[in-house]
Amino acid sequence: MDPGCLKLSLPDSDLQESFDLASKLSAERAMTVSPLVWKIKRGLNIGSEKKLKEAIKKVDILAEEVIIQKRKNDFSSQNDLLSRFMRNMDDDKLLRDIIVSFLLAGRDTVASGLTTFFWLLAQHPRVIDEIRAESSRVMVRREKETLASFEEIREMHYLTAAIHESIRLFPPVQFDSKFCQEDDTLPDGTFVAKGTRVTYHPYAMGRMEGIWGKDCLEFNPERWLEDGVFKAQCPFKYPVFQGGVRVCLGKDLSIVEMKSVALALIRQFDFQVHVATKEQAPKFMPGLTATVRGGLPIMVQERREQ
Repeated sequence: MDPGCLKLSLPDSDLQESFDLASKLSAERAMTVSPLVWKIKRGLNIGSEKKLKEAIKKVDILAEEVIIQKRKNDFSSQNDLLSRFMRNMDDDKLLRDIIVSFLLAGRDTVASGLTTFFWLLAQHPRVIDEIRAESSRVMVRREKETLASFEEIREMHYLTAAIHESIRLFPPVQFDSKFCQEDDTLPDGTFVAKGTRVTYHPYAMGRMEGIWGKDCLEFNPERWLEDGVFKAQCPFKYPVFQGGVRVCLGKDLSIVEMKSVALALIRQFDFQVHVATKEQAPKFMPGLTATVRGGLPIMVQERREQ
């Protein structure tokens, strides 16, 4: 089901506007002086909470339509993730929430990661040269092709390193929270009572000298390479995709998405960030994902040398 969000001939999508508004207002709850403020507004159905309720209703309608369409197409023989869920449960409300979580996890996060990646690339032309050189080596028999195959993308270790280094500095989800289900004790001996909210901050952790060394603020893809081969870091040192039993289900898919899009563009175009934008780090809007305020002003030119 395609809501047509990117078709220039169509007006702005209700789904897109509602989804963005719901994300923004949900995140702004954490910025209130006290949770009582938004809870009272929700109880009285006024202000931002009224807008949030209306936005969520529109998103839910689309999610319910997805379920209806899927049932019409005999999901029993299909192997996509939603079909697998539908074969194992009959709770439409839970299925609706699963679809919304798919959208929330996969829609804005990849866009956010790519936006800051190109901002970094425009300031580090050396990295662009390395990515192009690597792709030429890997795709030597298909040099004229724009799109790499899945097998070829897997062989591009420098590109993988550059993507991971970018989202170390600018993780799409800058902080996250968990609630303790039972009394527990952290490895350092800290007691955590049942029901306690524990928040961790990947954005801050990616910039800590004690974790990443004195060059923690530098964009350096080589830190992920060992003899030219990509080497993953401990997920608890690099919690961009969480870790343990709660590791992100879409981790591999999102990395492949980012690599595919980035490589196709890097092979065809040159990028130049506006001078004013280049001198300052991106500023982010309130939201569940790190959306760059005002987008990224950038000049894109087709490469003369292919």
